[in-house]
Amino acid sequence: MVSDPQAHSDFHDIAPGDETPDGSGVAEGIRGYVLGLFFAVVLTVGAFYLTGSDLVWEPGIPVALIVIAIAQMGVHLVFFLHVTTGPDSTNNVMALAFGVLIVFVVIVGSLWIMTHLSHNLMPMDKIMQMQR
Repeated sequence: MVSDPQAHSDFHDIAPGDETPDGSGVAEGIRGYVLGLFFAVVLTVGAFYLTGSDLVWEPGIPVALIVIAIAQMGVHLVFFLHVTTGPDSTNNVMALAFGVLIVFVVIVGSLWIMTHLSHNLMPMDKIMQMQR
């Protein structure tokens, strides 16, 4: 029995919710969306529960919320946007990487401006003297 390598190459990296080329697998697609919705709801409810409980040490809550937010983004990318490492998703992955780069530049630039803002401002006592 000889197996066709092309037949198996299409199934090596299929995102949850992706349909097969022949149109079968609609039930699996719906199941993928429902599973993604379940994970998204669990992570959202978990974030609200985390902030209102003593489950995590209080200074660690922002870090825990960041971890939950990253997991939430992962759920959305895989289950709803179907971003995978397959050859069909190369443009999606590149667009995602560019978006992450832009967000990183905006955040770092904003933090840099906010930390250096006080160096460029006139001291408050001199501002008060000018108003007299």
